[in-house]
Amino acid sequence: MRQKMSKLFFGLLLLLAPFTVVNCNKDKNEIDPGIIDVRSYVVNNEQDLDVLIQKIGNARIVLLGEASHGTSEFYNWRTAITKRLIQEKGFDFMAIEGEWADSYRVNNFVKGPQKDSAAAVSLLKQYDRWPTWMWGNYEVASLVTWLNQYNQQKTASEKVGFFGLDVYCLWESMTELMPYIQTTAPALVPAANQVHQCFQPFSANPETYANAVAQSGANCRQQTNHLWQTITSFTDTNEQRSLTEFVMEQNALVALNGEKYYRVMATGEEDSWNVRDRHMTHTLQRLLQFHGSNSKAIVWEHNTHVGDARYTDMANEGLVNVGQLVRETYGEENVFIVGFGTYEGSVIAASAWGAPIQKMKVPAARKESWEYVLHQDSAGNKLVFSEDIQNNPSFHKAIGNRAIGVVYNPGNEAGNYVPTIISQRYDAFFFIDKTNALHPIAIELRNEPPDTYPSGY
Repeated sequence: MRQKMSKLFFGLLLLLAPFTVVNCNKDKNEIDPGIIDVRSYVVNNEQDLDVLIQKIGNARIVLLGEASHGTSEFYNWRTAITKRLIQEKGFDFMAIEGEWADSYRVNNFVKGPQKDSAAAVSLLKQYDRWPTWMWGNYEVASLVTWLNQYNQQKTASEKVGFFGLDVYCLWESMTELMPYIQTTAPALVPAANQVHQCFQPFSANPETYANAVAQSGANCRQQTNHLWQTITSFTDTNEQRSLTEFVMEQNALVALNGEKYYRVMATGEEDSWNVRDRHMTHTLQRLLQFHGSNSKAIVWEHNTHVGDARYTDMANEGLVNVGQLVRETYGEENVFIVGFGTYEGSVIAASAWGAPIQKMKVPAARKESWEYVLHQDSAGNKLVFSEDIQNNPSFHKAIGNRAIGVVYNPGNEAGNYVPTIISQRYDAFFFIDKTNALHPIAIELRNEPPDTYPSGY
């Protein structure tokens, strides 16, 4: 098991938590669920997704959210949507809230020779940083197996990819980077070695590195910047980047922004949330550019990342997220955001940071929340489209939208709701009345930086 968080990181966790999940207290803007009639579409099977696929239209980027990282139905329904987008609308790749290096191995798997589900399960055991269940689960194994089988009948350029957008684990990316440099650009080895030497005293431990930054100001900013500039200067000489050059760049970018992420957490120079979401957006942009001007992407992340931050109280804290940034970059007409939520059920989470996985009860949604409104309107699974509630003045107000992190206390739900203008934050909302816990793969942890740290999303 991982070492206990340092006092510094625990303090940062407490400091950042109010920025990502906030209380939803009763105020003058609250919606009376008794007078709301929400137009919705019943969803019981994959055929019921027809209306969603139609509404997505020609969007280039489809973002599929989740209200927790541990709910089986969120993964299964996103899988059903993803399959249809790939088969019917020609989407080129999916990108997840996961690490670049680990996910690139999944990309190689789904594009490689045909393998069975047991091989997919074995592969996903590489997601061995806490919380392992985010991508190390049987629901994802089923999707990975399907992608591998789907790609067998495709040419190399037609194969659907699988990539990670996140910023963590700069040490692993530096390790992955070295063989590319040694083979492709030996002249860049000294710059890479400087980064390795700078991080060596910290033993691949983010707590040690952040403490050193906070206490002495020592950091590896200059070395990671120099490496990034050196690599991009080398690759810019080519009119079109090869796959090898793209992957080499991306590992260097993770090192660059990963260092910044942990340094910012320690120094407070800016908000680490923004560093992370800007990195994920930049990675998505790079992937789209590499795959060509007509490429299409499916993104799997938590609602707090995909739901446009401008229509939550995150905006009051100066926070941005992937959903906001891609809308601003590509235009709202080219982006379609689907939020997910539940009224009650069960979930996989932990009682504390780094604690063992638990199956926990998700209590009935709090009164006056969006999930409560949808449950009261009619029980059962449903899709709600923002265009159908735009003209209802009740939905021009903020309402609590449930958000469960990897650390969860069902007995204290007050902090698990993000005030949200639903009709603007998402293009559609997929409501599942009662959900069940995700099915995790048993994975042995390794001592490297955890995913979702420190926000839990």
